[in-house]
Amino acid sequence: MYAITIPEPGGPEALVWTEVPDPEPGEGEVLVEVVASAVNRADLLQRQGFYAPPPGASPYPGLECSGRITALGPGVSGWAVGDEVCALLAGGGYAEKVAVPAGQLLPVPEGIDLRQAAALPEVTCTVWSNVFMVAHLRPGETLLVHGGSSGIGTMAIQLAKAVGAKVAVTAGTKEKLDFCAELGADVLVNYREQDFVEEVRRATDGAGADVILDNMGAKYLGRNVDALAVNGRLAIIGMQGGAKGELNIGALLNKRGAVTATSLRARPLGEKAAIVAAAREHVWPLIASGRVRPIIDRELPMSDAATAHRVLEESGHIGKVLLVVP
Repeated sequence: MYAITIPEPGGPEALVWTEVPDPEPGEGEVLVEVVASAVNRADLLQRQGFYAPPPGASPYPGLECSGRITALGPGVSGWAVGDEVCALLAGGGYAEKVAVPAGQLLPVPEGIDLRQAAALPEVTCTVWSNVFMVAHLRPGETLLVHGGSSGIGTMAIQLAKAVGAKVAVTAGTKEKLDFCAELGADVLVNYREQDFVEEVRRATDGAGADVILDNMGAKYLGRNVDALAVNGRLAIIGMQGGAKGELNIGALLNKRGAVTATSLRARPLGEKAAIVAAAREHVWPLIASGRVRPIIDRELPMSDAATAHRVLEESGHIGKVLLVVP
């Protein structure tokens, strides 16, 4: 098969489409013939040499894919050769084939084609696990989403609105904010021109956000605590603004707030399977009903993964960028 390899860490040109050995499904795994994968910022870090795959995972980038099952490993039940699926991966999505633990498989939702389904596993599992399983967003509460026009952000807006929450977002252009509004966002903050702490307080009569989904990390840590409501929950899922920040414990105590930080890739198989099952139970019916949909900016040939990485680095996209197997 062919896969995107990284012979040496570096810029987008470090991604090389080349022939590699086919994977074999192990105990509890299936082999998926990949139709499409989606690009995540973690892939950019891996390309640069900063985010190695967990032990035993595929060395190739790609944290999600869609495709068809072509073989079952020992001990797999409930799936059959020929099933169309999408999957959450620890790696290996930028390839023609990938071995996947059966607990990380999802059926393609009704109303979504197989290629589009590649845009779903990472965003649905990330948003559902952080915003609902950890931060327990409830109807009537306010969610603040940083990077509202990203793949994660566009899914968070839709899921929060589906459960009856109010949504505030940050983004850097009017075009991106307008798109967030089309998805249902109530409060639109251009972070280049406005202070999100002030805007969220104004929109909530001074109360603040009950839940904040943050991809920035250190840069926004203190201001996120300032933007929290009493009993608010800050969920950190990225470090685009740095890894080390200063936390005012007094301010957090005054808010009776909570700060959590999570990632999916290195979790034990059982935890991933539980998150995937929760996404299937709660999110898949919303997709099938048309209330929630994947937002796809563009599709590129998988062999041209370098261009896809440049698109993400320039942050000119809205939603997900797909890599399609030729």
